[in-house]
Amino acid sequence: MPPSADPSAAPGTLPNESYAVETHGLTKVFGSQRAVDGIDLRVPAGSVYGFLGPNGSGKTTTIRMLLGLVAPTGGSHEILGHPMPAQLTTALHRVGSLIEGPAFHSHLSGRANLRRLDAADARSDAATSRQRIEDALDRVGLKPAAHKRFRACSLGMKQRLAIAAALLTPRDLLVLDEPTNGLDPQGTREVRHLVGSLAADGITVLISSHLLAEIQQICSHIGVMRAGRLVAQGSIEELRATQTAQLVVHTPDARQALQVLDGLGVAGLHATGEVVTGIPEGQPAEDLSAALGAAGVRLRRFAIDRPSLEDLYVSLTGEGFEVRA
Repeated sequence: MPPSADPSAAPGTLPNESYAVETHGLTKVFGSQRAVDGIDLRVPAGSVYGFLGPNGSGKTTTIRMLLGLVAPTGGSHEILGHPMPAQLTTALHRVGSLIEGPAFHSHLSGRANLRRLDAADARSDAATSRQRIEDALDRVGLKPAAHKRFRACSLGMKQRLAIAAALLTPRDLLVLDEPTNGLDPQGTREVRHLVGSLAADGITVLISSHLLAEIQQICSHIGVMRAGRLVAQGSIEELRATQTAQLVVHTPDARQALQVLDGLGVAGLHATGEVVTGIPEGQPAEDLSAALGAAGVRLRRFAIDRPSLEDLYVSLTGEGFEVRA
């Protein structure tokens, strides 16, 4: 068994520098239902990893297994290089999490709630508690409103307070399950900017969501779940590059454009009115446009469109978004 990490080590110092989270055939079965079916998750250290999938696809169950809240039926996993659950205490001391919404004492202020949480942590240093609480509140932008009772806070403030709680001690990994769920646009922007600032400090962030626009703005890597299975993962650019690009040409000289592009080996050519489409077979865009221009083809629009993250998501999960009960 690998030696336990020093809990006082600086954030970003991991026994395994490649992955902050790594699973091997991780499986969870409830009765006859395989909620999570043998997934091999790889979350690179220092990344913002978007864990995508329709509601009911197994994301939250996976996260609960990663954090030791649910025992896996099969497979294994490591957090920050530590095998779980053998080194659960050592690993989770460096992990902050927000799972299924914030939960605090409604009659207490945000600051008082954080005091209680910090006092309950056997590893926290009482001598530095006040400063760490103020730093955490400042980090999430809640210091001016820290006196407000929790029940009087907006949903966005509650989410940020939960993230502040996760940051009371230094963390290498932050796990957020649907952190923008139910937030208005302003609250969503606040959480998005906060995640960006955490990533800039070298903290790995695993963020579960079904909001594609948000994931695309803040994540460097994604994993896509469908019906309990991990159907794709990698950097966003790598995954988009696996999708077939399409050449789109708007021209009043469609017939002539077809002839030129066919001669250059563009596949799947089709013309509808003044729009010509096809599939480039590795030809550089500048060569195609230059050839069209040299042949006298007048161009209103020339583009090679690569599928969006939404196109990729739909192709992987299906438009019906299979949801498990």
